[in-house]
Amino acid sequence: MPEPEGEPEGAPPPAPHPRPPHRRGAPLDAPAVRRWCALALDALGRAREDIDAINVYPVADGDTGTNLYLTVESAAQAVEAVFAAHETGATVPALPDAVRAMAHGALIGARGNSGTILAQLLRGMAQVLTAPREEAHAAYADGPLLAEALRRAADSAYGAVAHPVEGTVLTVATAAADGAHSAVRAGAADCAAVARAAHTAALAALGETPRHLAVLARAGVVDAGGRGFVTVLHTLVEALTGEPPARPAPRPAGVLPTAPCASQPSAPSAPSAPSAPSAPSAEGAGEGDPGGPAYEVIYLLDADDAAVARLRRRLDALGDSLVVVGGDGLWNVHVHVDDAGAAVEAGIEAGRPHRVRITHFGAAPAPRPDTAQPPRERAPRAVVAVVPGEGLAELYAQSGATAVHARAGEPPASGELAEAIRRAHAHEVVLLPNDPELRHTAAAAAEQARGDGIRVALIPTRSAVQGIAALAVHESGRRFDEDVVAMTSAAGTTRHGEIVVAERQSWTTAGVCQAGDVLGLVDGDVAVIGTDLADTARTVLDRMLSAGGEMVTLVLDDEVPERVAGLLERHVRTRHLAVDTVVYRGGRQGSPMLIGVE
Repeated sequence: MPEPEGEPEGAPPPAPHPRPPHRRGAPLDAPAVRRWCALALDALGRAREDIDAINVYPVADGDTGTNLYLTVESAAQAVEAVFAAHETGATVPALPDAVRAMAHGALIGARGNSGTILAQLLRGMAQVLTAPREEAHAAYADGPLLAEALRRAADSAYGAVAHPVEGTVLTVATAAADGAHSAVRAGAADCAAVARAAHTAALAALGETPRHLAVLARAGVVDAGGRGFVTVLHTLVEALTGEPPARPAPRPAGVLPTAPCASQPSAPSAPSAPSAPSAPSAEGAGEGDPGGPAYEVIYLLDADDAAVARLRRRLDALGDSLVVVGGDGLWNVHVHVDDAGAAVEAGIEAGRPHRVRITHFGAAPAPRPDTAQPPRERAPRAVVAVVPGEGLAELYAQSGATAVHARAGEPPASGELAEAIRRAHAHEVVLLPNDPELRHTAAAAAEQARGDGIRVALIPTRSAVQGIAALAVHESGRRFDEDVVAMTSAAGTTRHGEIVVAERQSWTTAGVCQAGDVLGLVDGDVAVIGTDLADTARTVLDRMLSAGGEMVTLVLDDEVPERVAGLLERHVRTRHLAVDTVVYRGGRQGSPMLIGVE
């Protein structure tokens, strides 16, 4: 449910992703963690395809960049939730709250080998940054503490991997910690200087990864997971200083090039790298050997430390690329195996596995001729839409759309939207986010789906009623571009309103509201403050229809009495001639009413 903007006392609330002026030597505090997450998510989104393209170890499945993006997306959402709980206009979360949320979000959202290790790196940092300290210094971290956090991060990541291999993100993380400590020994006291030193050292180590792993040297690339971590460090520097790190100077001819950061989009090659001895078959599947394990198994696990120790031994005997991260009763388990069922059963014996994901690395085996079924043909076109309630999900589904249910306070991640696009099984897909906060998430999902060869058009709908208007003019029989233009036009000419109940005393664009007041929003801004739902809705309708309109769409929460719908229909019929009204039940949609005027 949307909330009003802030408290009546104090300054206005911060923007969703605040980027205030920075000063050199700024400490690492909660707002800096928030900026770091937002910048890292943006940078990984831009670098995702390049990182995927150089993913050859431990398995050449081309998803490292995507997995890192999804992991950081979960971390960023967790940090935003902490800030949302503190949006009083006068307070911000403490540093321990922010870094604890970042680490927990990464843990529950970690994807793939690289994402799981990144989650442990962030958890290691959090263990240091959340440790009890003098109250006067608890709100921020200085340079030496950041260096200690980076050291704990590298050490804990090594401990989480069953058989560590050099030339991977582990090597890069260790170099970052070494660089940070060198800076502290040289007298650096502020976080910005330490972060710069860590980034510089990590970048140099990344360029050397092909010397450790022959598979990287043969492919002419650096380690994909290491490059992703360098990008994360790059954005840490920017979060602390307001400026991205300078690009490294060109290296002399014949020396292995370093990998680019977020500001350098192209993936490096290493044609002059000498052949290195094969790494032991440990963290990966024999350096991308197609004869490696067939499945990747990932799940969250509720279990105690003793049970997890036994689980490590059991899974280590079943497969490779074993990474177990977490603690305090919650773990993220990642392993490559041939027997996926046995890996899940081991988790059941250890505790309670959930969010189980099993991915087959190779192509599915050809069906036997006598039992083969023709593959389901892709539809020419489909619509995927995010909707806030079960009733609307059913309405969209009846209109032929694939609906993604967005629960209040739980917006879908880009991976969930990308999976919905794939599930639509069409050559062309129109994506309707129906929420301004989901625009970037939807754009990332569209990019993921385009990588699978699906043509995706994103229409920036801001409300489910705009999505209804777009869906009403959708015609799969016409050209894709023409259909998208028509749907975009229909959505754009639909004004959207919403009726919500204030949860606290707040400043709004219509004045001060009290907890329990009924607020009428028009195009996202509070326009009316009332005490009665029906009266407030009537006022909102009059304001929206003052500029004209032909059709009113009302989407009511299941808890809104039926008489309210009748009152509003009669009001429109008597006060606004020639305007039709249609009413839908949206289920438990998070706000009492959505209003659309076409």
